[in-house]
Amino acid sequence: MISTQYVSQVRLRIDDVPSFDRYPFSLAAVRNLDVLKLHPNVTFLVGENGSGKSTLLEAIAVSFGFNPEGGTKNFGFDTRSSHSELHKFIRLAKGIKFPRTGFFLRAESFFNLATEIERLDSEPGGPPIIDSYGGKSLHEQSHGESFWALMMNRFGGQGFYVLDEPEAALSPQRQLAVLSRIHDLVNEESQFVIATHSPILMAYPNAYIYGCSEAGIRRIKYEETEHYQVMHDFLMNPKRMLDILLGNSHDEN
Repeated sequence: MISTQYVSQVRLRIDDVPSFDRYPFSLAAVRNLDVLKLHPNVTFLVGENGSGKSTLLEAIAVSFGFNPEGGTKNFGFDTRSSHSELHKFIRLAKGIKFPRTGFFLRAESFFNLATEIERLDSEPGGPPIIDSYGGKSLHEQSHGESFWALMMNRFGGQGFYVLDEPEAALSPQRQLAVLSRIHDLVNEESQFVIATHSPILMAYPNAYIYGCSEAGIRRIKYEETEHYQVMHDFLMNPKRMLDILLGNSHDEN
């Protein structure tokens, strides 16, 4: 059956991998990867730092045609080539529909993206690019404000969006607002693939959640994620958790 979603699955070309003993193929999220099925609406990649979730997400974005440092397909800046070669060894199964728009957000290189927009707008010709991002310099806003401006102004319906830790500079309240914005865009036929540590974002209903660990990568339920379990246990009894973590030292002050 021909899929109508923008990307239905990610397949590792196992026979072409030179060695699973070297980076990035040695990463937990990659070495046991065969086929990763994506939800037509929202798919999450979760796991500890170093598990390979962001490297896999980056490979999906680059394989789709996005600039490795982020942005749309029209961005081609290269501040520092640090992306892995994994995108050369995966194949995206695309549907019969093509997205009208799209974006790759990397929290760690968003500053570089904002700088590139200012550089391009300093050149003559054409309307200012920043107008598509709300009209105000992204450098003149906080990280959280600039990301919110991106989601509200640059993101639109019928889009394919790859987001790497979008919660990095967002308060819990703003994360809830982002969750609502994602839902609005899903209702406008957009698809998201997101690497995150946020138990708020990964609570999106019916999403696929893939946990990356030393055991590999597998689909799990929201309540099975370490992020949910740790946050749940802490909020249910913060004093008990603090007693364990601090050895009662906080009572001595």
